[in-house]
Amino acid sequence: QVQLVESGGDLVQAGGSLRLSCAASGSIFSFNNMGWYRQVPGKQREPVAIIRSDGRINYADSVKGRFTISWDNAKNTVYLQMNSLKPEDTAVYYCYKFERAAYWGQGTQVTVSS
Repeated sequence: QVQLVESGGDLVQAGGSLRLSCAASGSIFSFNNMGWYRQVPGKQREPVAIIRSDGRINYADSVKGRFTISWDNAKNTVYLQMNSLKPEDTAVYYCYKFERAAYWGQGTQVTVSS
């Protein structure tokens, strides 16, 4: 079993920055197959930044150059640093981990005002 708890969502003005955190507990063996998705009402959940099974990182085209995923082994935490935020980044952000099964956090709301 894996538990994921996100934090860091907030209301921010366009051009601002936020850092999301995802604290992981349970049977975590690596940070591979882990990352962040986001979802807006009426749309499918979409990947934002994913650490692949080979350790390489994929970013959505819409966030390249603005968002950075990182992790801290000692704290069992994955981060998403979001800079130069735009109103279209407004969404609920979910932490995701695949460890023999898919696990999701409860989500954290990010709202970017224009």
